[in-house]
Amino acid sequence: MTAIAGKTVLLTGASRGIGVFIAHALAREKATVIGVSRSKEKLDKVFVEVNALGGKGISLPFDISQVEQLPDLLQQVNQLVGPVDILINNAGIEIYRAFQDYSLAELKSVLLLNLLAAMELTRLLLPNMLHQGSGHIVNIASLGGKKGSPYDSIYCSSKAGLLVFSDALRQELAGSGVEISAISPGYIAECGMFADTHVPAPELAGTSTPEQVVRAVIRAIEQNKAEVIVNQDSVTEALTKVLFAVEQFFPRFGDAVHRRLGVAELNKMRVKNQMRVDNFSKNQVYLDKVSNK
Repeated sequence: MTAIAGKTVLLTGASRGIGVFIAHALAREKATVIGVSRSKEKLDKVFVEVNALGGKGISLPFDISQVEQLPDLLQQVNQLVGPVDILINNAGIEIYRAFQDYSLAELKSVLLLNLLAAMELTRLLLPNMLHQGSGHIVNIASLGGKKGSPYDSIYCSSKAGLLVFSDALRQELAGSGVEISAISPGYIAECGMFADTHVPAPELAGTSTPEQVVRAVIRAIEQNKAEVIVNQDSVTEALTKVLFAVEQFFPRFGDAVHRRLGVAELNKMRVKNQMRVDNFSKNQVYLDKVSNK
């Protein structure tokens, strides 16, 4: 068992979505939480709540996709609170496209934030964790990293990379006192990337609540779990594990199951909705510029 109380936790993607719920849960566990996100205003609001819940919250606005500058971030952290005991790589973005419609900039943005930034933060923090003989790294992955989804290939690739990275590093660090956990949620209701698209999940696939994901994170840290799958309830989680095992032998069967669940049609709708949102945002930026002239 690993106690969270009194530990220093570095949490990325702390200003929105699941990150907010994780920050709140860590506060209730009496941790010191360093929250990282690009949005200072949102981050500050979350960390007022963290302090009110009994934790010690420190907000650090920073764009972790600027991976070359991550040593600067960790220098700030070390000056403020000292060594990090727990790293939670939660930050991520998801862009829906037919693969040929992605731009190179979009490919790089997803892979940089979802995978490379997590790997680099781990690389930079690991020497001190190994020196002190303890530490925990939690990577928030996705069921999309275990079975790819059409029109979401780059996100799924980034999460698959995160899962395999976690698997390899866990074996490499065996006996060192540093633990690695991967959390693989399915569709999450109420917040985050899934909710942002305003498209309902396939009825047969099931959804999880943010609270379920948070409980999985806390359990993974306290019980040193290698991986926790989160999908609606214990029965659905068990069936999901069986399905993934079967798909290793029969990939086409897995494709058929995904078609039956309506994953492709769901993601086609997400592509359309995301493009509408992107176009609205571009038009809003243009109008703001015009009005400020």
